[in-house]
Amino acid sequence: MMTERTIGRLSAAAIGRQPPLRLGARRPSGPPRARRLPVERQWPSWLIVLVQVLAFVLVIAAWEAAAYIGMVDAFFWSRPSQIWQTLTVFFTEGDAFVDIAYTFRATIMGFALGTLLGSLLGLSFWWSRNYAAIVQPFVICFESIPKLALAPLIILIFGMGLSSKVAIATALTLVVSTLTTYAGVRAVDPDGERLFYSLGATRWQVFRKLIVPAVLPWTISVLRVNIGLALTGSIVGEFIASQHGLGRTILYAGQTYEISLVWVAVLVLSSLSIAMYVGVSWLERWLRRDLVR
Repeated sequence: MMTERTIGRLSAAAIGRQPPLRLGARRPSGPPRARRLPVERQWPSWLIVLVQVLAFVLVIAAWEAAAYIGMVDAFFWSRPSQIWQTLTVFFTEGDAFVDIAYTFRATIMGFALGTLLGSLLGLSFWWSRNYAAIVQPFVICFESIPKLALAPLIILIFGMGLSSKVAIATALTLVVSTLTTYAGVRAVDPDGERLFYSLGATRWQVFRKLIVPAVLPWTISVLRVNIGLALTGSIVGEFIASQHGLGRTILYAGQTYEISLVWVAVLVLSSLSIAMYVGVSWLERWLRRDLVR
């Protein structure tokens, strides 16, 4: 039972925590009201899209007006009306679809090869620690080398065709996939491996039933990064030497001071990259859904 001295101490502590009363004020009878966190009202999707479209239209209108009154040099920056005319000519009379298909093929092939080979190389490190210790420094060294410096050498080896662009895109994506997959291999719980071995599983069964399913989320998580790196690799290869592609179009337009064509190629390249990113995001969600099942 609580003594009078204990009750007195608790009452004094409770009184000490309460703020002093003003003269003539009443102490609130109930507990103090808790403050709510500020909650921002979420806009509907149509309103967000409308604001984005309006912002884009305002930027284009301001650009056109600034070029018209001379605030922006139209020779170096072009103007939206001239870019639209060049875009129409590029798709009706130019090689727009040939260049888009060329860059798209190089990107997708480099993305697929780099992701697949890098994932297999990262998984192979699980089989031997000594093998991983020997090979990993070379992989990291290759990652630190600027791929732009290797592009002319790759062009000389593979030629000016599509294979050289695929090789550069593969080189950019392979190392990222390798290091990410190896990080997933090292993150596997050793107790799970011991459990499999204690139940009589072979090493191949542990690799197939435990290691690969555990590493798949790591491999899937790098897909969005790899698609951007593969596109960068294909564009770099087209800058060095190519007969087709959006990179070749940008380089040609820059050398001939056709600024409108540069903007057109950049716009088409941005649209292509967004489309591929959306496609890879859908593939990632589909693969993750299958893993959950």
